[in-house]
Amino acid sequence: MKPVLLIDFGSTYTKVTAVDVEGEAILGTAASYTTIETDINNGLNNALAELEKKCGKLTFTETYACSSAAGGLRMVTSGLVPELTSEAARLASLGAGAKVIKVYSFQLTEDDLDEIRSIKPDIFLLVGGTDGGNTECIVHNAKMLATLSPEFPIVIAGNRTAARECQRILSGCTVYICDNVMPKFGVLNIEPTQKQIRDIFLKRIIQAKGLSHAAALLDDIMMPTPSAVLQAMNLLAQGCEGESGIGDLIAVDVGGATTDVYSIADGMPRQMNTVYKGLPEPFSKRTVEGDIGMRYSIRGIVEAAGIDAVAALSGLSKDRVKELVDYLAVHTDVVPGDDDELEALDYALASLAIETAVSRHAGTIEETYTMMGKTFVQSGKNLTEVKQVIVTGGSLIHTKRTAQIASHAMFDPAKPSSLRPMGAEIRVDRSYIIAAMGLLSAHYPQTALRIMKKELENDGYTEQAHS
Repeated sequence: MKPVLLIDFGSTYTKVTAVDVEGEAILGTAASYTTIETDINNGLNNALAELEKKCGKLTFTETYACSSAAGGLRMVTSGLVPELTSEAARLASLGAGAKVIKVYSFQLTEDDLDEIRSIKPDIFLLVGGTDGGNTECIVHNAKMLATLSPEFPIVIAGNRTAARECQRILSGCTVYICDNVMPKFGVLNIEPTQKQIRDIFLKRIIQAKGLSHAAALLDDIMMPTPSAVLQAMNLLAQGCEGESGIGDLIAVDVGGATTDVYSIADGMPRQMNTVYKGLPEPFSKRTVEGDIGMRYSIRGIVEAAGIDAVAALSGLSKDRVKELVDYLAVHTDVVPGDDDELEALDYALASLAIETAVSRHAGTIEETYTMMGKTFVQSGKNLTEVKQVIVTGGSLIHTKRTAQIASHAMFDPAKPSSLRPMGAEIRVDRSYIIAAMGLLSAHYPQTALRIMKKELENDGYTEQAHS
């Protein structure tokens, strides 16, 4: 037996997973409250004590960790055109595991600077212009940022013609230069920037978040938790040498404050008479719905879906829904237990959280007419042919209605423009192992993949599009 310890320092709970890499098996999992306000190691030690009760005393040969504690990796970006370089900057940040607090387009204003000052981001991503294109905007924004004398590092990943000038303008600040995130019109190049963001997370953010003592216990790098999840989903979908993946997939994590959606798929048009509009999206895409969550962002679900939809799905009156939502927004630690009303409400909220988040993540298609006849215009990713949906989050794993909730990720004929899956197999991460497997995959990809195939529960059902 060769035990390896995998740690996820979450914003609320620190989760630990023990894996036998020789036996390719989960030895046990445990969790404890993340004590970020005192010493993060206290929460870790509590979780390890719980793990020892389940598994006995283990001597770990290796230890790896990820973290979203203390707000995770908080970023602000600025670009030129909202649909182009600004969107490229957002996609690069999200794919690196960041929480994007604000995206600015065009030239920054003094009001924008006041807002940036109050946000206090961990990293600022400065982009704008294709290579050889517009330089005025990115240079202006560099001059504006320089007036802040920022303590946060700035990553420059815009027009290469202006990169060095921006660096000189920001002399005295911590600056990193990367390749342009959009070197040519409509071409994404976000991997170098994502690598730089992760490197900054390791060197600076860990210490700023009070994680340096915990990092000293590790055998290898710490990464943002969403980055670990994306790494796991890439492995599960595409496989690795010696082990095949399960194919294109969507993963949805419904949390208390946010709902994260991941897609590993090409997503380009499937029909000959369909044209693509906008910036092509990455094969591995992550989005975060900061207004959609089961407790801290509970009102965001109601606002997005409408109280009528919540009442209809829960079977409760609109007045009762409002009462319970107001209560849960304050008492964020309350779980349904044996309360039938809360259970019904959580079912409705989780269903609508998934429907809203996946709809925002997926692309859309519109019918139009040209001189050549009827044509379709696609924006974003076409996920209709995705055959695997992975779900996790307390509201999905602690219920018998997981399949019903997950079905809201599927295509709905009542909303034909949304390119969600037409039918997919549902797999459930009931033990919260996805982030841990992302960590493990950096050193033991075959083992991580085989464990995910075994541990992600498939109850033998396939959800079809709404009829």
